[in-house]
Amino acid sequence: MSPCLQGKALVYLVTTKGVITLEVDGNAAPVTAGNFVDLIKRGVYEGTIFHRVIKEPIPFVVQGGDPSTKKSNTPVEHYGRGQFINPLTREARFIPLEIKLKDEPLPAYGKLFTQPKDLLRVELTHQKGAIAMARAQSENSASAQFYIALRSLPELDGRYAVFGRVTKGMNVIQSIEKGDKILKATAKFLRQSLN
Repeated sequence: MSPCLQGKALVYLVTTKGVITLEVDGNAAPVTAGNFVDLIKRGVYEGTIFHRVIKEPIPFVVQGGDPSTKKSNTPVEHYGRGQFINPLTREARFIPLEIKLKDEPLPAYGKLFTQPKDLLRVELTHQKGAIAMARAQSENSASAQFYIALRSLPELDGRYAVFGRVTKGMNVIQSIEKGDKILKATAKFLRQSLN
């Protein structure tokens, strides 16, 4: 069972380029935000590398969070393939695609939204500074990797789970290059907590 975040949390990522402050939203994305905060509390992100940075020809994303990137014996060409492996079960933890529509009480799970009328109702969208879960082709294959949008990316709405946004340090995000690291990651709950 995946951890869930009730309410919101502030996350501080100390990187080799500076500090980034994120607000993650457990009201609209309880499973996705809960997974992220749980991995922070476990120290999973500390020492991981930003392995995918796309700024040219137009700004796209900065991606990191692959736990395998902190192992010195992981070949660079394998960056982006790793997941969080639960040390107790020795199995990878995957979470479902989680999208909340504005007029629905609960998020939908494992479902892509592609119809224009639905996309207008997506609560957390890919605005500049949005943080979302990276995943493989399967809708339910997100684990630990995340990306931050360098510009508005409406073409990704309804297809990838946004769970928060950068509130401070967008200039740091924009300065990150492939190979930069997360040195420390901490979370502070705003009123409610992880369960």
